[in-house]
Amino acid sequence: MSHLYDINAPKKPTNLSVNSDLLQRSKKLNVNLSATLEHALNEKLAIFESERWKAENKTAISAYNKYIEANGCFSDEYREL
Repeated sequence: MSHLYDINAPKKPTNLSVNSDLLQRSKKLNVNLSATLEHALNEKLAIFESERWKAENKTAISAYNKYIEANGCFSDEYREL
């Protein structure tokens, strides 16, 4: 999995508010809360970064798509339907 952060950075204690039933059930199943949160935050960061990249490149993507519509793709002659 690709990380969008320094995975070797030191851990920092923090306080969170979590639904008490969710926390209780997770603890009963020995869920590693720190690892689970890090995984969830990494996925969320990936979504935000993807959306940011799309927004930054919207003009170029649109121009490329218009070019392909008008001129076709360089490999169209080799395409099998």
